[in-house]
Amino acid sequence: MDELTPRRRESDRPRGKMRKGIYILPSLFTTANIAAGFYAILQTVHGSPTDAWHMDFAAKAIGFAVLFDGLDGRIARMTNTASDFGRELDSLADVITFGVAPALLAWMWGFHLLPTAFISADLHLKIIQLGSIACFAFLIAGASRLARFNIAKNPQPSNPGRPGKKYFVGMPIPAGAGVIAAVVHFAGGEPVTSWITSLSWMLMVIVVGYLMVSTWRFYSFKDIDFRSRHPFRLIVIFGVIGASIWFFSRPALFAIAILYMASGVLWRLQWIFHRKRPPAPPAYREASQTP
Repeated sequence: MDELTPRRRESDRPRGKMRKGIYILPSLFTTANIAAGFYAILQTVHGSPTDAWHMDFAAKAIGFAVLFDGLDGRIARMTNTASDFGRELDSLADVITFGVAPALLAWMWGFHLLPTAFISADLHLKIIQLGSIACFAFLIAGASRLARFNIAKNPQPSNPGRPGKKYFVGMPIPAGAGVIAAVVHFAGGEPVTSWITSLSWMLMVIVVGYLMVSTWRFYSFKDIDFRSRHPFRLIVIFGVIGASIWFFSRPALFAIAILYMASGVLWRLQWIFHRKRPPAPPAYREASQTP
């Protein structure tokens, strides 16, 4: 017994070191999230009509940050390494990467670089000022969305659906940033050249900000457990989506972002029409219940 005791202690040491390393792993992905957001900000400020690839790179960086943000929480749950420090770090990272970076990108791409060749200087200035307000509204909406998510214990969506981890209450801020980045990436980073398009972009930014602070239902994908068995068709779907993003990133990411944003709107409209539908008369109910 005396000879076996040191061996057991030595075998326990690597296991203890690995346990400490696992807690660092989710934070590494959160750090990558922050790095991608900082890189996106640097690329955005270097953007210009002649160097539009900077803003395209900024949009790509935000897209990679969305991936990192999904992985850090997933890894923390799968390895049982979730902590208060990790949650706070993730929340602060989201403000930078999915709040400041896309707001700056939206303002630079859609308003600041708008050419003055076909509009008056006064109209150009007004568009830039209104665009600044819209982008700030997006930023404050995203920060408010994170604050509400951090303090909510059992959020309830205002449209129908079982409450729980299957749905988000309001569009999550990574999805909102993803919509901004997907549109910029779809355009190849080329800034807006028409004041009509700029006004449409302003409306788009405001709508995305509103969806983040709304109480509408958005699918969270958290009910997908990669440790359990799933139908084969789910693997096929993930493979098709991955291949589409790899070979056709611009239209694929644009379609994914717009469809996810529209899903919350469609669920809300379905709930409105279902609520306004009059109940069936008693005679019809009894007839329908008879075998």
